Amino acid sequence: MSSRIDTDQAAQPVAAYSQAVQAGDLLFVSGQIPLNPQTNTLISSSMESATAQCIANAEAILKAAGWGLNNVVKVSVFLTTMDDYAEMDAAYRKAMPPPFPAREAVAVMALPKGARVEISMIASKAQ
Repeated sequence: MSSRIDTDQAAQPVAAYSQAVQAGDLLFVSGQIPLNPQTNTLISSSMESATAQCIANAEAILKAAGWGLNNVVKVSVFLTTMDDYAEMDAAYRKAMPPPFPAREAVAVMALPKGARVEISMIASKAQ
């Protein structure tokens, strides 16, 4: 059985999906683009600030479920250009606690609302 997680402390979904779904000891956090949840505006001033906002949104969702970034075991990063990889990685290193979870970063043609980065996470209660 699974349960939906929702919070107004993170950006609201831009399509038909839940912010997160808990299934047993796993929490699946949907891809977060850098939308400021208070203003619903896209953070695009820099890749560092955009990455930080994606992670802040995911962290708010984790907290709503009673979890934290230390529970994250897998991260997926989607970039519209790999030219942003180094700046994204630097911001990611600042925001995510070690030991770092497993991760991939892939380039995609486009992301919702013209975002340059989107980040999804899988967390485990066993962490």
